[in-house]
Amino acid sequence: MDEQVHEQADGRSADERLRRLARAHGVADRYKDWRERETPVAKETLVAVLAALGVDASTSGAVRDELARLEEERRRLLLPPVVACRRVPGADRIHVPAGTEVSVELADGTTLTPPPASPAAEGALAYTLPPDTPLGWHRVRAHRGAQEQDAALLVAPDRLRTPERVWGFTAQLYSVRSRASWGMGDLHDLAQLAAWSGRELDAGFILVNPLHATEPAPPISPSPYSPMSRRFAGPLYLRVEDVPEYRELPADDRENIAALAAPLRLDGPLIDRDAVWTAKRRALEILYRACRTPARRRAYETYLEREGAALTAFATWCALAEEHGNDWRRWPSALQDAGGTAVAREAERLAPRVDFHAWLQWQLDEQLTAAQRAATDAGMPIGIMHDLAVGVTHSSADAWVYRDVFAEGMSVGAPPDEFNQRGQDWGQPPWHPRRLARAEYAPYRDMLAACLRRGGGLRIDHAMQVSRLWWVPAGASPAEGTYVGYDRNALLSCLTWEAARTDTVIVGEDLGTVEPQVREDLAERGVLGTSLLWFERGRNGRPQPPGRWRELSLATVGTHDMPPIIGFLHGDHVALRDRLGLLTRPAADEAADHRRLLAGWLELLHAEGLLADPPDVLLRALARGAHDRDEKVAAALHALLARTPARLIGVSLADAVGERRTQNQPGTSDEYPNWRVPLADAGGRPVRLDDLPADPRVAAAAAPVRAATRTRA
Repeated sequence: MDEQVHEQADGRSADERLRRLARAHGVADRYKDWRERETPVAKETLVAVLAALGVDASTSGAVRDELARLEEERRRLLLPPVVACRRVPGADRIHVPAGTEVSVELADGTTLTPPPASPAAEGALAYTLPPDTPLGWHRVRAHRGAQEQDAALLVAPDRLRTPERVWGFTAQLYSVRSRASWGMGDLHDLAQLAAWSGRELDAGFILVNPLHATEPAPPISPSPYSPMSRRFAGPLYLRVEDVPEYRELPADDRENIAALAAPLRLDGPLIDRDAVWTAKRRALEILYRACRTPARRRAYETYLEREGAALTAFATWCALAEEHGNDWRRWPSALQDAGGTAVAREAERLAPRVDFHAWLQWQLDEQLTAAQRAATDAGMPIGIMHDLAVGVTHSSADAWVYRDVFAEGMSVGAPPDEFNQRGQDWGQPPWHPRRLARAEYAPYRDMLAACLRRGGGLRIDHAMQVSRLWWVPAGASPAEGTYVGYDRNALLSCLTWEAARTDTVIVGEDLGTVEPQVREDLAERGVLGTSLLWFERGRNGRPQPPGRWRELSLATVGTHDMPPIIGFLHGDHVALRDRLGLLTRPAADEAADHRRLLAGWLELLHAEGLLADPPDVLLRALARGAHDRDEKVAAALHALLARTPARLIGVSLADAVGERRTQNQPGTSDEYPNWRVPLADAGGRPVRLDDLPADPRVAAAAAPVRAATRTRA
């Protein structure tokens, strides 16, 4: 009996050591699910995640060795790879072990000796930065006896400026086709949408889907949230005729380009990115070969110099992908090393194609800049708000170029929640926390700088990425993952520093399961949150009255992962998920919950005086499949947004025209045409960008938010 008790105790202690090792590396050994239930993480998950971090937890002895190694590392460490500070009390300190002296070398070469803070914690010491320390990147040096270490020092802004209260359309740009676009919305369409809504409807911004780089050759992934690079943009969005050299083309070349565009301008039922890019690439190759003026050649050289090695690496990946396929993991082994000699030789051989892909990025830079200029010229205080995806695919250019700072054998996703009850696996490798920090966050910073140059705002999809990500081991279900933490202070400081340099508004999508303090930290830094109407409920589960919503947020009715208003009213998402086998309980139970949720919102709209019809009348009409009250309910929901204190109010363009279909159904790939649905009305009739100014539904959707936010002359 004693032996059995001893074995059980030893097993418990071994399990506790494993969990202690996991926590020490920022790996959660338990978490709260969306119902606020404490959920333990399986041992197998912890071992797999630790292995991806380079930590051996395969045996009890290995765990003991790793704990000892970690303790020794902590004893010797004077500074982390990056020290992030702000010029506010408490956040202006550099923390080091007791007995350590510190000096700071500023970016201009000046050396500072910060004074010790008082009092110091036992066994530790803190130095206070002078209040006039310049913002930006510097170096900090620490000395303790014979030990000397240095690290990057980032002095970030206290907080970003709070934007004025404005409204704007949210749009999936590819779906917003005009009669001149090539089968999908492009950057010329974006400029037109911004100019019209800014001048005629007093809109202050346009929020679009991520415009990140896609595959350089078909097949093209339809999801804007699974890009090949977050630093570079997608040539799919170029308007061919806006390339300056187009105007000087010979007549036969222009005719060839017109012939390529013509079939794409027909109203197809779905967006075909492969067909669009096949035609556009041929047209752009004609333009690439066209003669450039001396001024244009100088402009291109300036762009190449500014973008440097990162652009060369990306363009090299594109050229190699055209020959070997879009997944670098299937290339010859010698080409899987982005910095290897084999890649250098191939880049030289493929120099014309490498330059072509670099030239495409130059065209994108120009057209993105033109879209933002059109927005600000129309009076928009923010202009184009871009969207930053959570990550890139395993096969991507970024994963190839920055292979050393990604964790292998893991994918980013999300645990089960109310709307995705099986959890999500997004098929994207996560940053390796320690390796990214040792790189002084350079890949992250460079990506942010590139994105922020292109507009006046940036939405951070899944804003929790600055603090933790849900890692799913290869071969496991999304529910079998766990959270891995990142240095939130460092990542937020990188974000706010880059945003302050460009005076850009930042919105964090902080929906779903959010760890304590994240929303507070974002707000403290001036990063706006996201208030989604269907999710705005109090502790009692009832809809939140508009006066209780957050001020520092972007308020919208829905999101791209849910059906538009009309589809939601009629429970399309329940029927769709049931048909696709995505529900974890009977459809009748799901539908009953949906009716209860909807009833609560209809009651609130009625109580606010925004809907004349009582909720029971509306619910009976919806149960019959009647549509005569749909637009009234949609208008009331937008009017409710206008009554919130939210700084930014977003109106979905899909809602404005009466679209019913969702753009994306999480948990599916080919089962539903995700990200391929062109803009249409409730009857499925195509709606073109050209039609919007004369569409009374659009003006009606904009009216309440326009009245609530109109401050410009």
